[in-house]
Amino acid sequence: MVTDWFHPQWLAVGISVLLLSLADAILTLTLISHGATEANPLMDPLVHGTGHSFAYWKIGLTAMGVVILILLARLRIRGRAVGNALYGILLGYVVLVTYELFLLRDLPLD
Repeated sequence: MVTDWFHPQWLAVGISVLLLSLADAILTLTLISHGATEANPLMDPLVHGTGHSFAYWKIGLTAMGVVILILLARLRIRGRAVGNALYGILLGYVVLVTYELFLLRDLPLD
């Protein structure tokens, strides 16, 4: 049953995921402006040009996914709460942003 009250931890995790997604978008566009390529073939066409459509789609899809996972956080599938997937996504974004920062350290400053 979905109610309009959720644990504050889901808000904290959700906001953290969204902030890391924003950082990922900025770092991705920065890396691409220095010659990197987008690994995701669905997002690759969107990163060319100003990158606005890339950022809108990335943040929008991430936000929709976070909202859906928070709404379903208490639902159990195979004995595990769906909300635990948010922790996995958060960890994935931490690893991704760390990797992108690692790549940026080798770029010459303009």
